[in-house]
Amino acid sequence: MDPVNVGIIGCGYWGPNLVRNFFDLPSVNLVAVSDLKQDRLTKIRSAYNSIYTTQNYEELLKMNLQALVIATPPPTHHAIATKCLDNGINVLVEKPITLKSEDALDLCDLAKTNGLTLMVGHTFEYNPAVHALRDLMESGDMGEIHYIDTARLNLGLFQRGLNVLWDLAPHDISILLYLLRQNPLSVSSHGMSCVMEKVHDVVYLNLTFPNGVLAHVHVSWLDPCKVRRVTVVGSKKMVVYNDIEMQEKLRIYDKGVDSPPRGTAQLEETTFSYRYGDITIPNIKMAEPLKQECLHFIDCVQNKKKPISSGEEGYHVVKILEAAQRSLIDSGHKEVIEW
Repeated sequence: MDPVNVGIIGCGYWGPNLVRNFFDLPSVNLVAVSDLKQDRLTKIRSAYNSIYTTQNYEELLKMNLQALVIATPPPTHHAIATKCLDNGINVLVEKPITLKSEDALDLCDLAKTNGLTLMVGHTFEYNPAVHALRDLMESGDMGEIHYIDTARLNLGLFQRGLNVLWDLAPHDISILLYLLRQNPLSVSSHGMSCVMEKVHDVVYLNLTFPNGVLAHVHVSWLDPCKVRRVTVVGSKKMVVYNDIEMQEKLRIYDKGVDSPPRGTAQLEETTFSYRYGDITIPNIKMAEPLKQECLHFIDCVQNKKKPISSGEEGYHVVKILEAAQRSLIDSGHKEVIEW
């Protein structure tokens, strides 16, 4: 097929990574990049002199592009994506897809009406280690899944218009939805505003899922160590996915505890059986998740496929975030999520 003509709107923190990946894809002709700040565009032009740059993203709407990638601040996502879809252009928008679930649903309906691809940048769904983790969970080797614990911590990047829930939790929520293939029934959350008043920089979430799995999510901008970890505890085995590790991203622990036979009369008379088996490190062929995401987006545009991280999934994540935000304001009150 002919290369897909692509433009990128927004070139701040994440935008340069998108530029690099789309520029290197043989199936893409990266035509233009837009950003409000000229110094960012100057850097792009110095590295990629064939790319047209402009401070007015609406110029890109008139360049016969087939796809646009939106990496602007989240409050702008809905308005920009709407203009792109109205102009018949396929869209990949960074997380969170919008800041309101009704806006996300609006984009999904607009994309469907116009026969266009709408995809959200849930990059971890394109990580081979996350794929391997889901395969392991679904193989039965781990037994019954009891709970999942995630931690995404670092020092910064602080933002004034967005709290840590909306900034970091979309990653872990999208991972949970991918691993469990279902949406949670309820969520509760609590946190603190330590640095900026009324902007939460540390948040803890608890989510309950229809299959009985409990998930705990810890996100923070105020931690001395960078942590990117998912722990899955099963009745037979436990697995830790550590994204900070360069090579050994998954560790499978043959550890656990077997409960005493049913009918034991007194708890003090029971004997628990503990297992301390081997630690297995599977060989996973790694590939840059962002590159895989970009390839998938182009494939969906060319072949009219539904993306793995579709607009609908982006809507689900935003709806969970909204419920978590309500709980955060209401002192951790449990919020039931209606689907």
